[in-house]
Amino acid sequence: MESAGQFDYIIIGAGTAGCVLANRLTRNAKAEVLLIEAGGKDDYVWIHIPVGYLHCIDNPRTDWLFRTEPDEGLGGRSLLYPRGKVLGGSSSINGMIYMRGQARDYEQWADLCGDDSWRWKAVLPLFMRSEDHHAGASDFHGAGGEWRVEKQRLSWQILDAFREAAAQSGIPKVEDFNRGDNEGCSYFEVNQRRGIRWNTAKAFLKPAAHRPNLTIMTGCHVEKLLIEKGEQGLVCKGVVFSGGGTLYRADARRETLLAAGSIGSPQILQLSGIGPAAVLQEAGVQPLADLAGVGGNLQDHLQLRMVFKVQGAKTLNVMTSNWLGKLRIGLEYALLQSGPMSMAPSQLGAFAKSHAAEATPNLQYHVQPLSLEKFGDPLHAFPAFTASVCNLRPTSRGHVRIASADSYAPPKILPMYLSTEEDRRVAAAALNLTRRIVAAPALARYAPEEYKPGIHYRSDEELAQAAGAIGTTIFHPVGTCKMGRDGDASAVVDSQLRVRGVAGLRVVDASIMPTITSGNTNSPVIMIAEKAAQLIHSMWE
Repeated sequence: MESAGQFDYIIIGAGTAGCVLANRLTRNAKAEVLLIEAGGKDDYVWIHIPVGYLHCIDNPRTDWLFRTEPDEGLGGRSLLYPRGKVLGGSSSINGMIYMRGQARDYEQWADLCGDDSWRWKAVLPLFMRSEDHHAGASDFHGAGGEWRVEKQRLSWQILDAFREAAAQSGIPKVEDFNRGDNEGCSYFEVNQRRGIRWNTAKAFLKPAAHRPNLTIMTGCHVEKLLIEKGEQGLVCKGVVFSGGGTLYRADARRETLLAAGSIGSPQILQLSGIGPAAVLQEAGVQPLADLAGVGGNLQDHLQLRMVFKVQGAKTLNVMTSNWLGKLRIGLEYALLQSGPMSMAPSQLGAFAKSHAAEATPNLQYHVQPLSLEKFGDPLHAFPAFTASVCNLRPTSRGHVRIASADSYAPPKILPMYLSTEEDRRVAAAALNLTRRIVAAPALARYAPEEYKPGIHYRSDEELAQAAGAIGTTIFHPVGTCKMGRDGDASAVVDSQLRVRGVAGLRVVDASIMPTITSGNTNSPVIMIAEKAAQLIHSMWE
């Protein structure tokens, strides 16, 4: 084993959180930082063209290629579970949607972990610190930061009609989803710069890469953390990783920061002997810290993709049905960086309540002027749009568990979708609400006809069954190293993101969320990393 050296901080994972941490921690010229990434550089052309996510997901160059275990809630189906394996992590392959969630999300976090510094008013400045909003600085938005937020460079008549139909159904038109109450319907704002994806590698890592106190190692696979027994208990001393056929050891003088995401972080902890003892023993790993919550509490947004055939509407299905149409789309992007190739996977969004008794919206829509059977399949031959709806606050909980002591073996991922009666009830209500919106007068001229799941699903029980048949991940796994109070046996980290019972180790990524945010999860991870960097700086002597 060769030594990679000693550093003040070792960051595992150059994804969304890792890039932010690397930037912020190396602002202190005295802090020596090592950033380890399993993937390669973000120089693949399809990363930067927005529609290129189609070429990045399920591609070993940019994706870990995870799959879920067969899930009873989905009729025994297994799903692709994309996670970025490249500089920028999932921000290099995701939907680019800028979304903070609701104020209530962070109020709940603060209550669950007993720390008021996680409340909405406290985290809002952290969101604004890194933001560069197209409208400039305001009470809710920042300007001049690294994280660019722009309007989309396109519009569609069929989506405008859906927005009008939503308004006719009681979901008002709004302009900004990110003021703490996201109820309403609008086009999503996106993390792009002039029609090109803006990932965290470009935003945060590139400006810091030249700093002499930052070492970046790509193509390096983490085997395990170095955990030793000290006078006060267990201490994380660094990490063992392999790269280029060599096994390395890197030592951390101060802290190791695990930023490998909601799948990678619990996997690495478990491989290192930190997790549920019975799970570790079954996998052939000697338990060092019996931490029951590691890998548990998995939450995700299950999108229910309803497809409606239409007449007389321009949709991407029609535009790409011949080579001339594809050529026009390519030329528009090449010349103007606009049009369908600048599209985020979802263009129009809406937040609504499944039932009137809900205090805040618990449903999110992603509406697209296209349709297909499943991800990776060709577009349908007929004109159609898709209205995907997800339960923002699922009560189902899954888990991530290592299958063996082999660090290269993929973990077992079981989301347990629709495993509670509450989630099935909300799913049925969500499908019914979508039908009411589509039946509104604004869409009548397009004569929408339900193609999926089909009008033969009518009762709540039948609709819950349909949800299991058409549901798929919207790529928001969180919660597997949850933050919580001292008395919470399922909590993995405290409110300062320190791993319980192991000194010198923090987790900084979406896995620390005790509950999932009410919307897309990428930008909340940037906020989490900003907060972690702030906490770490406060401890520097």
